Amino acid sequence: MLYRFRVAAVTSRGVGNWTEIKSITPQKALPPPVVKATNISSDSMSFSLSSQTETKYYIVIVYWQFDSHVKESHTYNITQGEFKALPATNLTAGTVYEMAVWAHTSIGDSPTTLSHYQTRGTQPERPLLKVKALNQTAVECSISIDSAPLTKVYGVFYATSFLDLYRSPHQVQSTSLSLSVTVDSDEQYLFLARVVSPFLGPPSDYAVVKMIPDERLPPRNLHRVRVGKTQALLKWQPPFDTPDGPLTYVIHVKDVIRKGERDYKLTTKNNTVEYLLRGLESGGRYSVSVRLRNMTKEASFTLNTVPLPAPEALKILTENDHVFLFWKSLAVQEKGFNESRGYEVHVFDSVTKQTAYLGNTTETYFRISSLLVGHNYTFSVQARCLLGGQLCGEPALLLYNQHCSGSREASHRDNHSRDMASVVVPVLFLLVVVVGSGLVALYIRHRRLQNNFTAFANSHYNSRLGSAIFSSGDELGN
Repeated sequence: MLYRFRVAAVTSRGVGNWTEIKSITPQKALPPPVVKATNISSDSMSFSLSSQTETKYYIVIVYWQFDSHVKESHTYNITQGEFKALPATNLTAGTVYEMAVWAHTSIGDSPTTLSHYQTRGTQPERPLLKVKALNQTAVECSISIDSAPLTKVYGVFYATSFLDLYRSPHQVQSTSLSLSVTVDSDEQYLFLARVVSPFLGPPSDYAVVKMIPDERLPPRNLHRVRVGKTQALLKWQPPFDTPDGPLTYVIHVKDVIRKGERDYKLTTKNNTVEYLLRGLESGGRYSVSVRLRNMTKEASFTLNTVPLPAPEALKILTENDHVFLFWKSLAVQEKGFNESRGYEVHVFDSVTKQTAYLGNTTETYFRISSLLVGHNYTFSVQARCLLGGQLCGEPALLLYNQHCSGSREASHRDNHSRDMASVVVPVLFLLVVVVGSGLVALYIRHRRLQNNFTAFANSHYNSRLGSAIFSSGDELGN
């Protein structure tokens, strides 16, 4: 009898195109081949094939299915001389395989023999695949699998559609669990990974990655150059070298402490971009991101500004039953500091090892009482903390010894006077000795001159005239 056949695919969207009509006239009924399993292990099977008719070759298709969506197969053509031993290798442990075998003869193909076999052992777990687009053409693939032996070879398969992914995918093999795959730019790819050696393991779930176009890449090398109390200098590079025209960047600043957000715009075509971010708060914490306008890819980092400095010239004044702390106003060195913010004072007791909050003030002094004798205290003064202690200034520290508090200032003055006396007294003594010695020397010289003059006058005295005669020297001879 003459039979005509045609085939069409039936899908949820309707019936597809019909194939060409094939005409078949059966000549003789052929018996199906006989298949016997001779050896089954965890990763291979061996079979013997036989037929009652003269056979040119056998066609063997091995089917397996790891999930309900995809059925995989491998086809063998067994020629004359190989009928008695068919080795099927690279199989997975604990997996059911379906064998479809038919013989090709000179008068046609025999009916198909179907048989099912299961390999020994337990089927391995599916690997977990994570993919991430690094740039326009590179995809980073990371494979995670439980109890993986060191001898496994992994295959990463990718394509732009499900049909190509299971029929003719691109493939990259590696013994490493992390590898980079190069693909075409501006495409969307489906990825899956599986063990390919020493067995063909179950595939991972597919992962989708959209390659990054040039205009959607994030800025490169975003970092801080200099950070102050209220401003920071940012620096980055465009997504690609030498832009053709000016690029507009959006700088997004989120105040992590105060929960506020601000946006700034900058248009430039420089290959290195610098931007001075102003209006920050001392001791604040910010999340800064930079991206091209209307694009989703961004570069970000966390920025901490410099806190307010410690108050200068912290001193202590001791009274009978209390002490005073004095310091210099922060407004002198910080123009942006508002005195209404004030200061807060803490104390650490070295005996009890505890820190206590004493209070806050808007003045530049603070009175402290009820200190215990014999305790050493460390006082700290800083700009008052805001928002639950998240925005604080640096503390100025001062050690105070309560045991010698009553005589500290007097002792300081006595020591200072004693030090001055140890220098001044020897100097004054030396001056007195020098002046006295000079006066004695002058007095001795004066007496000597007086005696010599008296003796000379007496030698020239004229008793008749009652006077002494002196010569000018012109009358004297040689």
